[in-house]
Amino acid sequence: MKRWQKALVVLLTLVLVGGICGGAGALAVVSRYEGKTHHEDLLGPVAAPKDEQRWKAGPLDLLLLGSDSREGEPDEGRFSGQRSDTIMLVHLSKNLDHATIVSIPRDSYVYVPPAGGWKGGMNKLNAAFAFGGAPHAAKTITQLTGVKFDGALIANFASINKMVDAVDGVRVCVPYTVRSTFSKTAWEKGCHDLDGVEAEEFMRQRKSVPGGDFGRIHDQQLVVKAIAEKVAAEGMLQNPFQLDDLLSTAAEALTIDKALNLREFALVARDIKPSNIRFATVPYTSASLKTHAGSSVKLDDAKAREMFAAIRDDTIQEWLAAHPQKAPGS
Repeated sequence: MKRWQKALVVLLTLVLVGGICGGAGALAVVSRYEGKTHHEDLLGPVAAPKDEQRWKAGPLDLLLLGSDSREGEPDEGRFSGQRSDTIMLVHLSKNLDHATIVSIPRDSYVYVPPAGGWKGGMNKLNAAFAFGGAPHAAKTITQLTGVKFDGALIANFASINKMVDAVDGVRVCVPYTVRSTFSKTAWEKGCHDLDGVEAEEFMRQRKSVPGGDFGRIHDQQLVVKAIAEKVAAEGMLQNPFQLDDLLSTAAEALTIDKALNLREFALVARDIKPSNIRFATVPYTSASLKTHAGSSVKLDDAKAREMFAAIRDDTIQEWLAAHPQKAPGS
């Protein structure tokens, strides 16, 4: 189970709230759930400069982190024993009509600045969270990408299966067969209707998926997008009981950066539809680089620099069109 999924589902749900409810209606809905989320400083000194006008136009960039408890590790402070299990960068276009969600492999072998007992040096990207919490992870990712973040979210421990059940299940189509390593379940190539428990088991698979962690990222994206599409297609946001269940389940699992105002976000993102949300992964050259930190991911430095520059320049949609990404195993 991956904690980032809650954060991403809430993000997509808020986008849909804005698009379907519109203006004042979206603000009223979001205000009801603002108090259910926890706020703290997730970005630290690398947050984009405070600008009252920033949330009135794009482009905007958000950082989504998920944490995974690692008991028994050396004490590194309040975030002892935690790592950023999944790292995602969300870019909203200048016209605020498209969103690009870029996954950065958690095992990327990158420079992690000094923090706590760590003296600085090359390490897996997900170690940054353990060394200094979300602010240090944000610092590491900002140094890697050059992107200044306007806000950040991190998901607390909560099962994705609750969100899937809140929308009465999802239909997911996979381009390859996935066999569970936890049971005898297998999802053959094609489309499958999944309830919450099945969706969670499906998204946890790594060893039997083409591309390993990259295949798992792809499968997680399939489920999250399926939730957003179902919410939009079936008008769930217009059903007060389903909407309450959906937003309550997600909002209670979130920690949001103190600079991120959900009311403002819902308003600026109101024109983004599920069909205008695109997923991508930072290019890499090796998924099994041998390092002192264990098997790591070697990013494609040239292409990664191009991608990060495209995010900063708000040309990421054009860059992805020129550099199409294939699903693992295709």
